[in-house]
Amino acid sequence: MKVIEGIDPINIKKDFKSLVITIGNFDGVHIGHQAIFAHVIEKAKKVNGVSGVMTFEPHPIRVLHPENRLPLITLYEQKVELIAKSGIDVLICVPFTTEFASITPHDFVKKILYEAIGVKAIIIGADYTFGKAREGTVSLLRKMGREYGFEVIIHPWVEEKNLRVSSTVIRKLVMEGRVEHAYKLLNRHYQIRGMVIPGHNRGGRVIGFPTANIKLYDELCPKNGVYVVTVEYQGELYGGVANIGYKPTFSDHEHTVEIHILDFQGDIYNHKIRVNFITRLRGEKKFSSPAELSDQIKKDIKKAREILNA
Repeated sequence: MKVIEGIDPINIKKDFKSLVITIGNFDGVHIGHQAIFAHVIEKAKKVNGVSGVMTFEPHPIRVLHPENRLPLITLYEQKVELIAKSGIDVLICVPFTTEFASITPHDFVKKILYEAIGVKAIIIGADYTFGKAREGTVSLLRKMGREYGFEVIIHPWVEEKNLRVSSTVIRKLVMEGRVEHAYKLLNRHYQIRGMVIPGHNRGGRVIGFPTANIKLYDELCPKNGVYVVTVEYQGELYGGVANIGYKPTFSDHEHTVEIHILDFQGDIYNHKIRVNFITRLRGEKKFSSPAELSDQIKKDIKKAREILNA
């Protein structure tokens, strides 16, 4: 997949003939998004064209409502990887700024979709809006599509048990610790990525189980508790047990994400790892002593192995 960051420096129309695209933030790249991408690819084949996705970075809410610290299901790096896996030919990432947000719906269609990109067809959801203050509607897009010679196709909602699949629903599931249900809507395990940083050095020394402490940024963090996970590091996949919370046994009052990686030895400080959440074992609990905590961790690890080997 070719990634184009920005529109102004490049006349995309010259490089990609008969471009069929969809437009959106695509946070999560969930099964609803995946269905739209498949539709785009199918349509592009029918017109002997190129399949494309247009997205925005940073997420528009970060620019328009910086006070709203909406946690992201997928950061940009992962979003690009997931879109590439879907089979899309080209990703156009538009830098989202206050200036871009002020573009009128008419100018967005005329100057970007028609003049710069030269779309052959656009596939969107029924509630799609665009342009300044989201004043552009599907009916306006269809009208301008007829004027500029491109087709507008509405993709039906994707539902799971009569519930419309959306980033909002998935965000809620992860925040509630229901990562198995989130898996069904993502078609993959929910994943966080982060740099391994030094902790309080209690894992191996005090408790007997060394842990990797992860520094998170904007991404969504699952509900506090203990989870069965898998860990991706340097192309290898390991089982693990993750603890998310404030470590009440030690009264740290500092929110952390710690992972004990099964059957792993090595120094991974300042290295990035990826953590996939399989299931939540239990909530966070305060133990009377480090020894009691260690006993519980042994039980957690035993259960984790059973789940991972099932």
